Amino acid sequence: MKYQIKAGAADKQRTACLVLGVFERRKLSEPAQAVDQATDGLLTEMLGSGDMDGRVGQTLLLHKPQGVACERILLVGLGKNTDFNATRYTQALTSAAQALSKLGGKDCYNTLSLLSVQGMDASFAVRQGVLASAAAFYRFDELLIKKAPASKLKSMTLAVAARSAALDAALAQATATAAGVKLTMDLGNRPGNLCTPSDLAALAQDMAKGQKNLSCTVLEEKDMAKLGMGALLSVSRGSRQPAKLIIMEYKGGKKGDKPVALVGKGLTFDAGGISLKPAAKMEEMKFDMCGGATVFGVFQALIEAQPNINVLGIVPASENLPDGDANKPGDVVKSMAGISIEVINTDAEGRLILCDALTYTQENYDPEVIIDMATLTGACVVALGDQATGLFANNQQLADELLAAGQSTADRAWQMPLWEEYQNQLKSAVADVANVGGPGAGAITAASFLHRFTRKATWAHLDIAGTAWNARKLGTGRPVPMLMQYLFNKAS
Repeated sequence: MKYQIKAGAADKQRTACLVLGVFERRKLSEPAQAVDQATDGLLTEMLGSGDMDGRVGQTLLLHKPQGVACERILLVGLGKNTDFNATRYTQALTSAAQALSKLGGKDCYNTLSLLSVQGMDASFAVRQGVLASAAAFYRFDELLIKKAPASKLKSMTLAVAARSAALDAALAQATATAAGVKLTMDLGNRPGNLCTPSDLAALAQDMAKGQKNLSCTVLEEKDMAKLGMGALLSVSRGSRQPAKLIIMEYKGGKKGDKPVALVGKGLTFDAGGISLKPAAKMEEMKFDMCGGATVFGVFQALIEAQPNINVLGIVPASENLPDGDANKPGDVVKSMAGISIEVINTDAEGRLILCDALTYTQENYDPEVIIDMATLTGACVVALGDQATGLFANNQQLADELLAAGQSTADRAWQMPLWEEYQNQLKSAVADVANVGGPGAGAITAASFLHRFTRKATWAHLDIAGTAWNARKLGTGRPVPMLMQYLFNKAS
């Protein structure tokens, strides 16, 4: 899909479909009012028939309207104009895109991006216009013999009041981010047998080919053993798939500038190990690599956008399966940092692979900041549901920057405590630390465990267990938009 922006009167646009917003009680948006006047009250007449009252999610299609240059008009419900916030705007964009995907036209002129969204500026309207539409158009059908008919829509123009450098930048950044989101969604949606640690390593190497400012290195298990990554390797012992430590470096900034390090959990399938998960919904554990998939999505977006910043991506990739050689509850493993870990629950494996990756990142790259992202705990889903990513940080400025980036991309996070008192729950009688902290505050104690390995770094942890995939068992691509906006902000 091609996205572009344009300033121009809605009633003058020659397009296959003109998208107009309608608030509740059949109140026309400003662009719709202009079109209503040009069509001698056609929209008012159609709304008066009772087919639509402007509730969020409603759509109404009009063919061959007289008095305007477009072939079709798609009316989209916006809800109450006093409640038109980022959520309502996203819902309207999604409804519009879903309707547009079923039409025969090749292009559209979308005036929803002209609407005033509470607390947001025109750049947000353009950015979300691309991201929400692209997400609605997304289909995962690469494994199907019979694919759904391809949409005939090839181009979407987002209406703006006036072109500006800021809006052009927002469009370019959103288009690049959408490409990254798509890759993250694709990787998350692929089953574990078709997205192994080796598959991820091969993809990273392919992405780096021909890219002058992107390089890739893959560490094998023998390399990790020499480095003392006993925690990471203890997880992969139960699998026939060898673990990989995938390292990607994007060098778009000045030579010598410290990179932003992104570390993503790449557990390509998680059965829980000896602490076996229940059978129900275990197939969803293919999504346990969405932290790693996020790193891949960010790097795809970096390739597209080419911002002036240095970024390091680290993905510890493994499977967690039961086997005669797998971790057992009560085992003690030694991390790369030299910290001994009592494995109370083998299903708390994400923190074991992440802790060694975090140590490796600090010892070898000295990054400016480290941000890790992981589908780490069901406790975070209990706390925040599927709306907000859990954010933990040992630096408030970093936390605030991530929160702001999430707010400006409708990819929101909520900050959780990282108080020292929670470390008491991780005490072990036989090791330096236990890998779980009991039934209470599970998301916080998991973050506290990782903090043991990042105390000297400026660090944030994103628990995406509730936001990385949805109830339809499809990946969402989050938190790629948040992270890309954070990187764009730093690069500017």
